[in-house]
Amino acid sequence: MLSDSQTPQPVNAQPYSINCNGRLVQLDTPKIMGILNLTPDSFSDGGRFNTEKSALEQAGKLLSEGAEIIDIGPQSTRPNAEFLSSQEEIKRIGNIISQIKKEFPEALVSLDTFYAETVKFGFSEGIDMINDISGGQYDEKMFDTAAETKLPYILMHVNPSYETMHDKIRFEDITLEVNRYFSEKINTLLEKGVNDIILDPGFGFGKTVEDQMKMIDEVEYLGFRKSPLLIGISRKSFIYKPLGKSPLDINEETQKLHMKVLEQGAKILRVHDVAEARETLMQFLQKK
Repeated sequence: MLSDSQTPQPVNAQPYSINCNGRLVQLDTPKIMGILNLTPDSFSDGGRFNTEKSALEQAGKLLSEGAEIIDIGPQSTRPNAEFLSSQEEIKRIGNIISQIKKEFPEALVSLDTFYAETVKFGFSEGIDMINDISGGQYDEKMFDTAAETKLPYILMHVNPSYETMHDKIRFEDITLEVNRYFSEKINTLLEKGVNDIILDPGFGFGKTVEDQMKMIDEVEYLGFRKSPLLIGISRKSFIYKPLGKSPLDINEETQKLHMKVLEQGAKILRVHDVAEARETLMQFLQKK
């Protein structure tokens, strides 16, 4: 894991911090979030980490390579993925959260779900933040549950229903649309008492290749610089399909885009390939 003693400190960084279960986490140095899919059907690593033993091993690997946050996903949200209920998600998670917290107490654990009940279960097991791809739109109880837990909440831009999640929409101005969405949702979350909000523009969800490249170019304008930005572009089709490559063959291109978003103020990179992202982060910090 990266620590303040191991990495150069960026100059003039936005002084964001989030309260994770009473642990104040500073985001002046950007963090790497390692993806841990417990699913049999994720598009690039399905079935590899869906046992407690393999999930623990992978969590340890992600942390050793430089991740500070482990994002646990019990349900794939790729196009045409199997739809699971909250009960099925909870069953799939089992003891993995508590085992990771026991084995790696220094790690922050994020839970990737759009169900309030799954969040409640994860909270009882020790999660440190909520990663809801739905922006509270797929479960009306999500925002209230986030407020009850007082955990940081990752708010992602996405289409308004599960069924339309991946429908490609051509926006007149994608940056304006995403900021309008963020503004509305942030106000609702603040009214309910959710104070630690992280913003995710939603790469890979219902946006054209052109709009996603425009978002990359305009990251610095997303979110009004009032909340930390999470960028999740790892193995996304808007990168590999135009190149005629597979999700596993775009590391060089992905790291160039990671550098670009870091230079524009991104605070969390959500990635599959942690070692490579860490190298990019180190290069970024050394340039500051």
